[in-house]
Amino acid sequence: MDELKIDREAMGRLANALAFICGADDPTTIILKSAAESGTDQDIAKARKAFLRLKPGERRAALTMLGD
Repeated sequence: MDELKIDREAMGRLANALAFICGADDPTTIILKSAAESGTDQDIAKARKAFLRLKPGERRAALTMLGD
C-alpha cells in the first residue's frame, strides 16, 4: 500500500466498496467519501491513514472490489 497512489475517482470507488464491506456509517467509509468529494491533500492524507488502520482482510477485500 505504500507505493499505491489512489486518485480521487478511485478513492470514491474505494469508499463505495467499504460501504458494502464495513457499512455506510463506518468512520473510514465516511472519511474516504469526504476525501473523494473534497480532493484536498489534508483529507486525502487523513483517508489514507484511516484506510491503513482497517483490518488487513477489509483492506484486501476493498482493493479487490476495485479491480485491477
